[in-house]
Amino acid sequence: MKTPSQAAVPRLIGVGIDTARYGHRATFLRDDRQPASPPLTITEDPQGYRQLRQKLEELHRQHPQAELRVHIDAAGQYATNLQRFLQSLALPLIVSLGEPKRNKDYHKALFPKRTTDATESHAMARFALAEHPPAATDVPAACYLLHEIAGRLQAAVKDSTRAINRLHNLLARVFPELAMQVRDLSALWVLALLKKYPTPKRLAAAPKSALAKLPWANLEVAEKLHAAAAGSVGSLAGPLAEALVRQQVEQLETCLASEKKLEQLLIEAYRALPSSGHVHVETIPGIGVKTAAVLVAKMIAIERFATAEHLVGYFGVFPEENTSGVDRQGHPLPPGTMHMSAKGADLVRRYLWNAAKSALQFNPAVRQLYARLKARGTRGDVALGHCMRKLLHQVFGVWVRNQPYCEAASLSRQRKTSADAPVAAAVAAAGSEDSSASAAVEIEAAAGHTRDNPQSKVVTAATASVAPPRAPVKPESSPGSIDYAFLREQITLEQVLSHLGYLERLRGRGAQRYGPCPFHAAKRENRSFSVNLKKHVFRCCHPTCHAQGAALDLWALAHGLPLYEAALHLAQTFHLQTQRTREEATRNPALLTPTAIS
Repeated sequence: MKTPSQAAVPRLIGVGIDTARYGHRATFLRDDRQPASPPLTITEDPQGYRQLRQKLEELHRQHPQAELRVHIDAAGQYATNLQRFLQSLALPLIVSLGEPKRNKDYHKALFPKRTTDATESHAMARFALAEHPPAATDVPAACYLLHEIAGRLQAAVKDSTRAINRLHNLLARVFPELAMQVRDLSALWVLALLKKYPTPKRLAAAPKSALAKLPWANLEVAEKLHAAAAGSVGSLAGPLAEALVRQQVEQLETCLASEKKLEQLLIEAYRALPSSGHVHVETIPGIGVKTAAVLVAKMIAIERFATAEHLVGYFGVFPEENTSGVDRQGHPLPPGTMHMSAKGADLVRRYLWNAAKSALQFNPAVRQLYARLKARGTRGDVALGHCMRKLLHQVFGVWVRNQPYCEAASLSRQRKTSADAPVAAAVAAAGSEDSSASAAVEIEAAAGHTRDNPQSKVVTAATASVAPPRAPVKPESSPGSIDYAFLREQITLEQVLSHLGYLERLRGRGAQRYGPCPFHAAKRENRSFSVNLKKHVFRCCHPTCHAQGAALDLWALAHGLPLYEAALHLAQTFHLQTQRTREEATRNPALLTPTAIS
């Protein structure tokens, strides 16, 4: 029971800032939700920033033991200067920003009938105190311009996409047959065609020889378009329809030109970066300078990612099961139907998708992966998505090792390990419905990313922890391949947590539990480790850890073991079976041919 004097000493002070174009509103709350200081209006000028610094310094002098947590309502043009200013102060600050959906939820819960600068900043301060959001990444000065240009390029790409969609929408009523004949309406020859012949009537009246003279067109294409125009069912026609099409084409050309200009600026900013391991990203076959610049702009520093799978998760390049709804024939989607995730930065996915298509021709490791997946019946877009993931693993490898990509070493190690039972088991596990991040990391380590004699920080594939790994526990025997899906069916996350002594450290009721992370050495946080006992998954939200997975992943991290050895050790400890009996597999023929993803 705390005494009144102890209760009056705040351990945390939440600072919520609502940003605007010409000024910002700040609210200061103690951990007992009482005001720590009167609210402050901050103008977007040196005087306003000086007042904010003085206020924070005053709070630190009054409560030197308290941690100052600053939460800014949103990232963007109004928050950038403020964020960089706060991160430059010599004060014990944790500066977080973003999460607009959760910010709105907090505001709605606290002030359902009011929306003012004061209520917005008050809700941000409460958010900082209750949720302990992780600190925002501080973009180094050398990368800041590159990061800014990448943001502008992402906006320009969205503008181009919107312009293409608007052109599609207009042509659906002017010349609907064109979309059936042309795959890409943004192609230069298509835009030249529409500027000269904006309606089917004008196109049908033109000689075929004139159409064939358009850049990148040919006589066969001209004949198909001419025939389609002659029988078009478009409902919009006449001079006004022509003007609308030409105006939309010009708008799209402007967007594409802006996109190209920003790409050039991005490359210039990328070339101006100080030398580091990022320069080797371009040495990966299939990744050009534009893709490398986009990746570096979004990644900022390789130290932000403990493992290659953290990088994959950051960009959302992984498959997800989607069995909701029916297919085009009206049949229910079968269990295990996979689609590439729609998460992550759109800009990175766009460039990485094109890089993966290029890597199919020039990157042997990616080409072999694609061939294996297609041979097992994986759909083409999903297989290409796994090629994107493979490229990210290669990016992580060359950047961490600070060495250029070595094709010979990669292929040599891949051939050496292709017949190894542990690798085959990891491949089968990664293709299962419950594939884990640890399996994917283990596969990539086996696919040729050597980590010998690194020149910079190396994080092993076996652990996502920043703390030194424990001494490996060697299994007594190696019984061969493992049915990972069957192994996971026999054990729960709660059993593993209890056995390791982690369960009693967690707080909460029901399936969701929180507590300190057992895999990193942070002293002041105590809620970063989240566990769902119903879904059998765990995750650490600390910015330097990000350990996550299921029961087997937790066991591997706790003992510092690769996935295969961890599976054997788990089976020995809990007396589990590593393979289904023939009778069990016969009842479900799909178990006899697991899909493999590497």
